[in-house]
Amino acid sequence: MTHHVYRLTEVVGSSPESIDDAIRTAVKKAAETVRNIEWFEAKEIRGQVVDGDVAHFQVRLKLGFRVDD
Repeated sequence: MTHHVYRLTEVVGSSPESIDDAIRTAVKKAAETVRNIEWFEAKEIRGQVVDGDVAHFQVRLKLGFRVDD
């Protein structure tokens, strides 16, 4: 079995549509510049309320990515 080393970074994704979309937006954007992303952990969910309704979602994610050998 191969041994791996991982690094962690945090990003915040946002979306006016949903929490799911905010997560997917953050992961896709991070994957443009970070190689080997293997997992995420949602750390915080928050949003903006306008006129008594949810207007925007934000999700803070911890991303784990494998360090190249």
